[in-house]
Amino acid sequence: MRNCTLMLLLFFVLNANAAEEAFNLPGVHVRDYALSLDGSEVYLTMESIAKDASQIIVMKRQGSGWSDPEIASFSGQFKDLEPFLHPNGLQLFFASNRNPEQTAATQQFDLWQVSRSNFDSPWSTPKRLPETINTADGNEFYPSVSSNGNLYFTATKASGIGKEDIYVSRWFDGSYVEAELLPENINSPTYEFNAYISPDEKLLIFSSYGRKDDLGGGDLYISRLTDGSWQEAENMGPKINSKGLDYCPFYDHQSQTLYWTSNRSSLTEYSDSIKTFDQWYDLYTHGENGLSKIYRKPFELSNKEG
Repeated sequence: MRNCTLMLLLFFVLNANAAEEAFNLPGVHVRDYALSLDGSEVYLTMESIAKDASQIIVMKRQGSGWSDPEIASFSGQFKDLEPFLHPNGLQLFFASNRNPEQTAATQQFDLWQVSRSNFDSPWSTPKRLPETINTADGNEFYPSVSSNGNLYFTATKASGIGKEDIYVSRWFDGSYVEAELLPENINSPTYEFNAYISPDEKLLIFSSYGRKDDLGGGDLYISRLTDGSWQEAENMGPKINSKGLDYCPFYDHQSQTLYWTSNRSSLTEYSDSIKTFDQWYDLYTHGENGLSKIYRKPFELSNKEG
């Protein structure tokens, strides 16, 4: 009898496309795309050029466009970044350098959560996630949550395989259990970070820097959970990755679109044809200019018998 296997089919357009200018605000770093399951709201991180200030912003769907960006109700006083919505839309997770009392900034980043009773309710006061996730002397970044509540995140721990690693803390009986290090098919002796987990917990997309097949400053890799085991991660290739840093992936299952952040630049490609100040200014503040921006690409998942 032939085995039925779940195959991952990727269909890409020729080049990556920057997302709407509504998201990619000029003059700042924009990253960490997090779209609600119904597509009605999106959360992003807005950073200063020197990355010494960072806020989470929210935009609401208005017809075919988006509302003006606003700082999220739980952000604006500390360095906050990397928002991620639970698939149910009622919890949002993020990283912050606030202290546990939320009275001062620290040198350490932990993971936090806000919640709401329904989509029209305001977000609650942020709550720091437990010690099964956050450590006393390390950094935790980039939370990503599956439908069953399992939380994937980046951490720097002595128990890790590399310099940064991806962990999972499973939601069991109403609480998060001790975080587990993902296996060597995901983590390596170098840097692994910014992992997106699909709602069904079968697809993992993450960034890694320093692997032999790295195209530049850090690439996106993909792995599939098959028969309970994560398959060896594969580089997603030059149609997505660049010579810059490609990171912070997010997959919209409704539109079958991959979103991610990149700080790629193409300024030198056009320098000979740009003559006037206005042309240079437009080039510096828009397009691929080295600032972190949101990119997107069609990305279709299909089942196929093998």
